[in-house]
Amino acid sequence: MNDLLWKRIERKLAALPDDRVYQVLDFVEFLEARYAVQSAAGASPFQKLAETVEDTLRAGRVPVTAIKSTMDAMAAASRMMSGLAAAGKAVVDEVAGAAGVGRPPEPPPRTEPRPAAPEGGSGSA
Repeated sequence: MNDLLWKRIERKLAALPDDRVYQVLDFVEFLEARYAVQSAAGASPFQKLAETVEDTLRAGRVPVTAIKSTMDAMAAASRMMSGLAAAGKAVVDEVAGAAGVGRPPEPPPRTEPRPAAPEGGSGSA
């Protein structure tokens, strides 16, 4: 899908009330199940959890305003978790870099003596 079409769809969706956006989602999922040429990109585990919670709330006929509030809270939690994961990775990378982990070890200096050259010329007596 090109960017212009994507932006057009986003604008149209932004103009709709939340309950109508869920109807659009239902229709898109129907179209995906019926006509998709390829499977949708895999979602992160947290995204899958959020979608499951959202679908469960919708199936339970929870008001759209409550679903929206719940999903806003889950989105904030997702952003926080992403930030924590990025910070944790940065700390691990920094500690690993300071400890020299990930670099091949330098060979130790050579301490074994080299074989001595034979003394006195021809080698047979």
